[in-house]
Amino acid sequence: MPTPVSPSDLFRHGLRLLLDKDIDAWVGLWADDGLMEFPFAPDGRPRRLEGREAVAAYMRPYPDHIDLHTFPELRIHETTDARTVVVEMRGVGRLVRTGAPFDMTYIAVVTVEGGRFTSYRDYWNPLALLEPGAEFAGSAR
Repeated sequence: MPTPVSPSDLFRHGLRLLLDKDIDAWVGLWADDGLMEFPFAPDGRPRRLEGREAVAAYMRPYPDHIDLHTFPELRIHETTDARTVVVEMRGVGRLVRTGAPFDMTYIAVVTVEGGRFTSYRDYWNPLALLEPGAEFAGSAR
């Protein structure tokens, strides 16, 4: 499948790759200088990942911590900037280490240029880190 170029299509494609646990392909959707930010990250957690390689290093262990099953309630809102969307979604699955349910609501502001993610601000709930088995940022609500 050719890489989608609209922000909505690229985002949906990226979710499918995350469900397939194809982190390398998901990272391949990023611009070399893409920026991922976590505005609500607590102390000791990354707030800013600069560049595709930093995003890759952060995301590689994701499937070892979270087994995603679905993204119900996905809503993608277009903005006045055709490159940017605001996404509301839930990620549902289980925590790998404990088998506990995973259910997190996210809001993300995503910008796409040239068919690649250039900016991704992920507003996840830092209280999720209090759950056993939730060492990976953004794991249970």
